[in-house]
Amino acid sequence: MKEIGKIWMNGKLVPFKDAKVHVLTHALHYSTSIFEGIRCYNTPNGSAIFRLPEHVDRFFKSAKLYSMKMQFSKKEISNAIIKTTKSSGLKECYIRPLAYYGYGMMGLTPTQNKVDVSIACWAWKMGESKAGKFSGAKCKVSSWIKIDSRSQPMQAKAAANYSNAALARIEALENGYDEAIMLNYSGKVVEGSAENIFIVKDNIIQTPPLSAGLLEGITRDSVIQIIEENGGFVIERDLERDDLYTADEIFMTGTAAEVKSVTQVDKVKIGNGKMGNITKALQKSFTNAVMGKDERFLPWLTFI
Repeated sequence: MKEIGKIWMNGKLVPFKDAKVHVLTHALHYSTSIFEGIRCYNTPNGSAIFRLPEHVDRFFKSAKLYSMKMQFSKKEISNAIIKTTKSSGLKECYIRPLAYYGYGMMGLTPTQNKVDVSIACWAWKMGESKAGKFSGAKCKVSSWIKIDSRSQPMQAKAAANYSNAALARIEALENGYDEAIMLNYSGKVVEGSAENIFIVKDNIIQTPPLSAGLLEGITRDSVIQIIEENGGFVIERDLERDDLYTADEIFMTGTAAEVKSVTQVDKVKIGNGKMGNITKALQKSFTNAVMGKDERFLPWLTFI
């Protein structure tokens, strides 16, 4: 990672290399942190952060679910995200706000410790999201079960949730796949390791409901709104593993992934094994939205 610009820590911009925490930081030991992943796009009209208010709202929702007393308001965090992005000098980047129980008391109880907040951004390279953007990703149904709200709050974008997802991702990669698809304790489809999932069957777009245990993705919501604005609809229902194998198309959505195609699940070819027409169209529509080329979705962009 190139150390470009500065990182915002508790109200101050500090040099990238100096943005450090103590080894006894509570979150490092007990995963007591929450975060967001936000994209800034280099549009024809200048750099713009995608759906900033929604990301900040979810950031604070996550904090509340972990009983975090934030020392900054939503407005202050929003302004800090813009300030940090500007300071980087990057026209396009990935932005990572993070709130975590910091250094102080050790032991399982986190609430005695101050909640620290940082914001970093870095140049975005396609990397992990490349598979599925052009030729279609190969996915493995994970042997790891997706944790659900009986264990911890799934509507919090919390670091603790992602240790489960990381196991699934590692398993998939080690077995020659690009990504994992996770099932819940009832055997229903939930999501990828870091993306929401949709299937297309007989031109009907379907996706698991929030009750399946998935994170309420902002890109997921964006794609559903785009589909509806274009005269279509999405059915939210529990999906079986069988539904994956028999789908005509499968695509995933996420801040990093945007809209990516899945052309294989386990050893089963999806549809004709190529990216489907609906997925291609949604990729184009989403790109138009984030790049400010579709006036209907200009309110989603915060120009900086």
